[in-house]
Amino acid sequence: MGIYIIKTPDIGEGIAEVELVAWHVQPGDNVTMDQVLADVMTDKATVEIPSPVSGKIVSLSGAIGQTVAVGGELIRLEVAGAGNVKEGAALAPVAARTAVLPPTPAASAPAERPKPSATASTTSTPRLSAERAIASPAVRRRAWELGVELEQITGTGSGDRVMHADLEAYAKLHPSAPPRSAQAAPAPATAARAPMGVKVNTQQAIPVIGLRRRIALKMQDAKRRIPHFTYVEEVDVTELETLRERLNAQHGKERGRLTVLPFLARAMVLAVREFPQINARFDDDVGVVTRFGAVHLGVATQTDNGLMVPVLRHAETHDLWSCASEISRLAEVARSGKATREELSGSTITLTSLGALGGIVSTPVINHPEVAIVGVNRMIARPVVLRGAVVVRQMMNLSSSFDHRVVDGLDAARFVQALRAYLEVPATLFVKA
Repeated sequence: MGIYIIKTPDIGEGIAEVELVAWHVQPGDNVTMDQVLADVMTDKATVEIPSPVSGKIVSLSGAIGQTVAVGGELIRLEVAGAGNVKEGAALAPVAARTAVLPPTPAASAPAERPKPSATASTTSTPRLSAERAIASPAVRRRAWELGVELEQITGTGSGDRVMHADLEAYAKLHPSAPPRSAQAAPAPATAARAPMGVKVNTQQAIPVIGLRRRIALKMQDAKRRIPHFTYVEEVDVTELETLRERLNAQHGKERGRLTVLPFLARAMVLAVREFPQINARFDDDVGVVTRFGAVHLGVATQTDNGLMVPVLRHAETHDLWSCASEISRLAEVARSGKATREELSGSTITLTSLGALGGIVSTPVINHPEVAIVGVNRMIARPVVLRGAVVVRQMMNLSSSFDHRVVDGLDAARFVQALRAYLEVPATLFVKA
């Protein structure tokens, strides 16, 4: 028997350390080649660490939430044969010959194998119940939603990994309880609360790890480095809503329904042509502002793991429907955990919206190193004075924040007023070159 050491993989792009976010095995477990042992997280992606060999887990290095250096020992296994550690060095520091895993497909643009047929993924013999199914976090979450035990499926991926196609095919042939996502949400746990007037001394410590930690650090860094100022303006979107409803009635079935976001994206594309200093990134370490001709629009998206900002590349090239389709696709891959590093980086300006929960005013935090973010507040019908008469109009506030180091207050105000002008007379979104 020998010792085989797995080191923290080199993800690339100069990344020196990663955060350990999940262990899928424990000391004493027997593992097979390609079985996923752990998940680590970089700034942009969660990376699965598979085993390059079969063996028995001897030790794990690091606790969940701990930052580990690239190239450091992560897992130690006992294997048949010589392993990759010299005799007598099993308990010594990791030798220079210790294997370093190459980046897994989850580290960059993941590409699953072609979808197998339903027969291929559901008629084979399930694994023994004691064996842990090999599957990505996204597949595990989908299995939970469907109420399916992954151990009942024989996967068609490498090392019997259960793929999305395997799971969906199995679920179709074995209908059971309705998906958890479709079931009624459980009632709030009010029964466990103490009656009013009774002292309560409970505490709950919740570690801030994984994506939550990345978001917290990024927000902290943005607020520390950027002198924010926020400019709020109300917009009469009555005509815009009339146009949107008509377009949806005429083309919604074949082209998809339009939300207000594609119109806002179009208005931002046009407005930054007049104010190029808004569509920029500021490298304050070297004191250089880079203005962009292309509009790579970040679209803030709420996920179960926190706020993510997938990027609509070259927003200036999209019409309303392709813009709506791409925004929807990006939101879906962000929420499912399938977004690639490319889809989560490189934005030049960001659009954020809380939809119906948008409130009256907000103070959005700039997505560093950008210099501006446009926030959308709730749309509401209210009485306004229009040409001397009190009428009901659809009103919506824009709350936008700017980096005051490189964007003057006057330019910020003019930019928001340009957005307002486009949105209040929506025909100008399409007639101005």
